[in-house]
Amino acid sequence: MTRTPLHHRLITALLLTLAFMLAGTAVAQEDPRDPEEHFFQPTFGDFQEELELAREEGKKGILIFFEMDACPFCHRMKNQVLNQPQVQDYYREHFAIFTVDIEGDVEITNFDGETRRMADFATRDFRVRATPVFQFFDLDGEPIHRFTGATRDADEFLTLGRFVAEGHHEETNFNRFRREQRGR
Repeated sequence: MTRTPLHHRLITALLLTLAFMLAGTAVAQEDPRDPEEHFFQPTFGDFQEELELAREEGKKGILIFFEMDACPFCHRMKNQVLNQPQVQDYYREHFAIFTVDIEGDVEITNFDGETRRMADFATRDFRVRATPVFQFFDLDGEPIHRFTGATRDADEFLTLGRFVAEGHHEETNFNRFRREQRGR
């Protein structure tokens, strides 16, 4: 097959289009930051103490990210959503955020002051079976909203944060709220 000048121009145009599309993707995920440092907060595992600190800091509540090492969706959330600066800034402003390994042997103190292994806290107290699970708690340590699985993208995760932080979870469910937000 012989290539004509038109054929070369078409290939060049396709390559340029692809390059611009990839450049647009790079801009959309500009300057990702390590979620371990910029999203999650360090803890000694005393959730009663974390509640008290969240109240003092004027947070809306606590978010616990139930995860496990072998979970591809947990890794996807960390590498594509929780590493985004706008996500990190919004969530850190409104919530105290911690991780719990659903297979972990580390002891923690739950919201009622009882000592538990992370695995028992996750699987027995909150019946976490699949990960990731994003469990939101109010400032009394009561569960107020649970989201299981990965969100589509950072925008959907930000919508989830607004759903809880702005109190919409008291009036409607997340699917309805998300649909209403898309219509705006």
